[in-house]
Amino acid sequence: MSARRGYPSDLTDAQWALIEPLLPEPNTDGRREKHPRREIVNAILYVVRSGCPWRYLPADLPPWQTVYWYFTRWEESGVTEKLLTTLRIKARVQQGRQPEPSAGIIDSQSVKGADTVGRDSRGYDAGKKINGRKRFIITDTLGLLVTVTVLAASWQDRDGAKSALLGAYMLTPIRHVFADQGFTGRLIDWTRDTLRTTLQIVRKPADQRGFAVHPRRWVVERTLAWLTACRRLARDYERHPAVSEALIRWAAIAGMTRRITRGQPARRQARRTFTWT
Repeated sequence: MSARRGYPSDLTDAQWALIEPLLPEPNTDGRREKHPRREIVNAILYVVRSGCPWRYLPADLPPWQTVYWYFTRWEESGVTEKLLTTLRIKARVQQGRQPEPSAGIIDSQSVKGADTVGRDSRGYDAGKKINGRKRFIITDTLGLLVTVTVLAASWQDRDGAKSALLGAYMLTPIRHVFADQGFTGRLIDWTRDTLRTTLQIVRKPADQRGFAVHPRRWVVERTLAWLTACRRLARDYERHPAVSEALIRWAAIAGMTRRITRGQPARRQARRTFTWT
């Protein structure tokens, strides 16, 4: 049987070497697994990057039922959270930082919900005029994902942020979080009194006109842009918010493996200008 053609979302040998040791041992009673685990991960990343439904996976990848079975079992075992934590530590050490972050940045993103998103977990964001879901993410100061929470878009930032902040508190030593003006109010007191964490609001300059890069906040906004480059995350298609969170973690995992094997963050290609003569 000839080797299948590669896809741009496939893991390189170096990237697979980072992920393989962190996957759980097979539970097959001594039998060999029918499909290589690397191909299972490649199939998951293909769905995340291309945005196709599970049933539309190419025929030269493992059957979609098998891929989804691994996807759900690994999620139940906390595999993506383990991968995220381990890879984030490797990336930070590679950049000369301490293994664990002490500060983070929080932001939210409202995305349209497809018709597969149930009424019980979708809502309307009046400010953004979006019917769907809202993602709350916390990153470290390098922009590496720490935690993600997906809720209905109708949740206010100051209320929905509590789950993400609690997750960061439980998983990391982060005790200082930067946020935009949408997170002001009682959330600052709740974060200080309940989590012993400082929530610092980075305010927009009073004289700002048009777009401007704000200190600290641009890092998390860049991460959201990286994530939505994955077409599966351009809008929310998932029936359950937990599946949305898992796919976001897989997108972040793919980005971290590329960053580690490349040795530095991705850099945008310089713009080329052409003149007609």
